[in-house]
Amino acid sequence: MHIKSRLPDLPPIPDANIFDLLFTSSSSQGAQIPDYTVYIDAATGLRHSLRQPLQVQLANALLAITTPFANSSTYATVYELTHALRTAKPKVLFVRPALLPIALAAAKEVGLSETQIYILEGTSSDGRLSSQGLANRVRKGSIAREPIRPAKKNTLTYLVSSSRTSGLPKGGLLSWLPMETFGRRCSWELYGSKGGKFLQLTSPKEPPIALCFLPLYHAYSLNVVAFRMFSIVPLTYVIMDKWNTSAVLKAISKYHVNILALVPSAMHQLLNHLEFTKTDFSSVISTSCGVAHLPTTLRDKFFSRFNNGTLWEGYGTSEVTLGISRKTINGLFGFKVRTIREDGSEADVDEPGELWVKAPVVALGYYRNENATREAFVDGWLRTGDWMHIDKNEFLHFVERKKDTFKVEGAQVSPSEIENVLHAQPDGLIIDACVGGVSRGRTSDEKVPRAWIVLSDEGKQRGAEETVKVLETRTKENLSPYKWLRGGFEVADVIPKTPTGKILRRLLQEKFEAQYVARAKL
Repeated sequence: MHIKSRLPDLPPIPDANIFDLLFTSSSSQGAQIPDYTVYIDAATGLRHSLRQPLQVQLANALLAITTPFANSSTYATVYELTHALRTAKPKVLFVRPALLPIALAAAKEVGLSETQIYILEGTSSDGRLSSQGLANRVRKGSIAREPIRPAKKNTLTYLVSSSRTSGLPKGGLLSWLPMETFGRRCSWELYGSKGGKFLQLTSPKEPPIALCFLPLYHAYSLNVVAFRMFSIVPLTYVIMDKWNTSAVLKAISKYHVNILALVPSAMHQLLNHLEFTKTDFSSVISTSCGVAHLPTTLRDKFFSRFNNGTLWEGYGTSEVTLGISRKTINGLFGFKVRTIREDGSEADVDEPGELWVKAPVVALGYYRNENATREAFVDGWLRTGDWMHIDKNEFLHFVERKKDTFKVEGAQVSPSEIENVLHAQPDGLIIDACVGGVSRGRTSDEKVPRAWIVLSDEGKQRGAEETVKVLETRTKENLSPYKWLRGGFEVADVIPKTPTGKILRRLLQEKFEAQYVARAKL
């Protein structure tokens, strides 16, 4: 199936530096409004105003001088950072002081000189210069100030990490055109969309408060929080150092948060926290959810707690800057999508197929990875690696990540479908679940579904054996036989996830396979 956005195309995008749109043009907040609080440290309450120096200026300064950069996870190990450095091949590395030992070890592996490593804030034990120190040298005239440089549509902006459907993370090439398009799209959504609830958010007294716990290297936080793509509407962001369920609930009440940007795993943890029903959510008027599939049962349970406000469900990939589709707003600018069967033909209405996307916001390709680029980018279309079906009303429905699906007896099995059935168990016996294909099939290469579950207090009280019996009965009552959990159940303390909430299915599968092979050899 092949559909196009119902919205009109954006006007032609001029060759311009996105920095001008955000900070220096007549449409930017810097040119139009008084100073206000942009960031609040959730732990300390420390506030930073729009014009107050802050380390985030480093990323904005790189935009101004058209110097491309790459972000890396603050959770990265030496091995992971080494791969990131080999992929991006940077000339300079900025790092938090606490992570300096990891940075030094990874830099040594790739031959990056220690003299090219700077810290982001504060001081280090070896007297290393910070980004703020560099800025001070510019102010004093010790280093020449660079002018804002012109940019063209294909000028590289930054590399975004993406694993796509397989292999190690790749560097997606985001140019000026996707960022400029995204920025102007935000302008329309916030000011031109009659259905946009954000139109009603801005208070005449103070900006709305948004909570940010997603890491700033992530595509969402980078564009929305660091670059402030929604900068035409003043927003104050409460920044959390990392995810903590109790701290999030306290911050919502303490700072009277208006806007929540969540991922399904975070929503699930909040819903099952003892303080959830005691927390005052009356200030929250907009909640969005993305990054991973949101089960309907989880969505309904969570949102039943709110008396007002809007829930925005979004879908996107790092390769399209941020969003492809979103509920509540009547479409997104400039997108064409199609669903493709495995044989390369177009799927019909309501028939699952891989989602292909074409839009001005799509990345140029993958940095120094021609094979991955050829595989993912076909004649201007991005192959997302996600299975979707499109209904008669042109709504997109997520089915599964292509790399997570597997076949049993020739029929395709979706782990997410089985997880939804487990999560919907009415007695609340589990707080989390993951399903993956493992080796227990009739042939050596056939996989069967296996579930890893985290018990709730109620589940622990009943016991693992009884809980498994209940869940097994439920799956057999609700699913076809080839989807039954013939790979068994395993009780886990926690389901491993990325910092942004995506399930690390592979880790559980690999652990099981190693144990399975070991037992087979006995």
